[in-house]
Amino acid sequence: MLIINGAVHPMDGPVIENGYVAVSGSKIARVGPMSECPKSWEGEVVDGEGGHVCPGFIDAHCHLGMFGDSLGFESEDGNEETDPCTPQLRAIDGVNPLDRCFAEARAAGVTTVLTGPGSANPIAGQFAALKTDGRWVDAMVVQAPAAMKLALGENPKQVYHDRDETPVTRMATAAIIRENLRKAVEYGEKLDKAGQDEDTEEPDYDAKLEALLPVVRGELPVHIHAHRSDDIATGVRIAREFHLRCVIVHGTEGHLIPELLAGEKIPVITGPALGDRSKPELANMTLKTPAALQRAGVAVAICTDHPEVPIQYLPLCAALAVKGGMGDEAALAAITINAARIAGLDGTLGSLTPGKEADLVLTSRHPLELLGEVRAVWMGGRRIV
Repeated sequence: MLIINGAVHPMDGPVIENGYVAVSGSKIARVGPMSECPKSWEGEVVDGEGGHVCPGFIDAHCHLGMFGDSLGFESEDGNEETDPCTPQLRAIDGVNPLDRCFAEARAAGVTTVLTGPGSANPIAGQFAALKTDGRWVDAMVVQAPAAMKLALGENPKQVYHDRDETPVTRMATAAIIRENLRKAVEYGEKLDKAGQDEDTEEPDYDAKLEALLPVVRGELPVHIHAHRSDDIATGVRIAREFHLRCVIVHGTEGHLIPELLAGEKIPVITGPALGDRSKPELANMTLKTPAALQRAGVAVAICTDHPEVPIQYLPLCAALAVKGGMGDEAALAAITINAARIAGLDGTLGSLTPGKEADLVLTSRHPLELLGEVRAVWMGGRRIV
């Protein structure tokens, strides 16, 4: 396939005002200006007609498929509110790929998502990176697990306060996380010792600690739900103590402590920015947060937190970041290459780099323009919209 006559946003280089993208099979083959476009091409040729071509959008944090659209409790599978520590839970066992919001994601050009448990529990479970096209989740998996979800602040307090169980304070929330991470460290040490000494018995199997082993070994990142600046600082503190690969999710007050995040080289998945200040820890929510973090040197992605903001409005959330002071291409990067990097998927996704997967979006105007339309979407070189 050859897409011609479009403004190409490679995301690994400057915008090509009038360019082409060549696709061979499921991979990107070549990208360049129309002056270098192949004169003949075996296969489909798509005329971009002056539109824009960019990588498929990536939502680095949402709950797509975990809370079914318009179905109520029967389809609410994102929060196991019976135990504050549930690292053994896997998003792939809760996602419904036939939720109609997957189709809405595809229609908006969102080709990849990181989806998983909500923020009811201090340790909530395993996120998965999925393509948005498919009928059963196993065929959609890009990476699973992709991250371990932790949560600080108001949400765990609210859930367990209503049940008269711990945690009902921020101290207890952090303590539960620390306790279980330490147990995982000790569990791993016992397994290692048993592997080295045949006279030493392995510890009894523990599903929770098995799930946390990749976390404490630095193999699996933690995505820490935190809005308030003190909660963000607690997340950073715990990450330091256990040498965790850490990403802050939401980071609503990140603009108040950008130097902390920049100094620790901790990325932030910001958002959702489209909504009201529905709880106290959102009191300082502002559209300026992504731009402020970027200026401080923090790697930034933008998310919808679907269903908090419907998944199809991911480009709109990026456009709101532009309104808050971010540049157009920086905001586009926050839902393409930066999102891929933070998710650990940039080896295959996020930019129009030859050799990467041909996940592409063709729009009538700049991808973040409100009045623009998505003309076509390809995933792995196959047109899906």
